[in-house]
Amino acid sequence: MTEPVAVTTRERKLNRWTEQNIAAAIEGPRALGPGLLESVYESALTVELRLRGIPFERQRPVSVLYKSEPAGEYRIDFVVADTVIVETKAVKSIEPVHEAQRLSFLRLTKCTVRLLINLNTIRLVDGVRRMRL
Repeated sequence: MTEPVAVTTRERKLNRWTEQNIAAAIEGPRALGPGLLESVYESALTVELRLRGIPFERQRPVSVLYKSEPAGEYRIDFVVADTVIVETKAVKSIEPVHEAQRLSFLRLTKCTVRLLINLNTIRLVDGVRRMRL
């Protein structure tokens, strides 16, 4: 018989932020219906996060360095509580490149959890991918 793994306070907070973000992300498409632009769903998520009192930053700019030199800038859809990245897509399916971006995003922000949410699914829970560094 295996012993239960102790869950740290930090892990509990990450899980709480992740669960709250998924619930907030599901609410907009549920109310608005399918087939809208990603920007509309992203705006709805902004409203939902604010109404739920979840601390977030939308379209956070992140500098990309190559050998200590600026190589460009990227914008992360949402950074929640400085711990969870939330990237939204409205695509037919999540492609391998979307999944592969996770390590880059996590390294650039020093966050440890990324939610990739495809808003173009019949059941939004089927479009949620949680990734950890």
